[in-house]
Amino acid sequence: MKTALEMVAEAKGKIQEIPLELAVSSIGQAQVLIDVREPDEYRQGHLPGAVNMPRGLLEFQLSSNPACQSADLDVVLYCKTSGRAALAACSMQEMGYRKVRSIAGGYDAWVAAGNPVVQPRLPQFD
Repeated sequence: MKTALEMVAEAKGKIQEIPLELAVSSIGQAQVLIDVREPDEYRQGHLPGAVNMPRGLLEFQLSSNPACQSADLDVVLYCKTSGRAALAACSMQEMGYRKVRSIAGGYDAWVAAGNPVVQPRLPQFD
């Protein structure tokens, strides 16, 4: 039986993982940036322009969204540290998508590098 870490390692061997220093340019070239974390994680902060499609619903949301039907859709994925995104990229490739990339290190590496994130705005009470 495989562990989750073994599955992630196997997936990373099958996908294109973008080094963090190339992530900004890759995101700029992509048609869609997908955050595969859970909605609560996404609401706490996400990359600018990212749409949330949780890993557990990704295949269903892609299949039901007409804007995501092209096999040539240029996609960049990320999650917290890159494991879920690697599994998601592998799954998308199995679905027939040809231009799928994942950000190495995920959201945590993005934030640690000082890159911009969208943070929730809390109400202000004066």
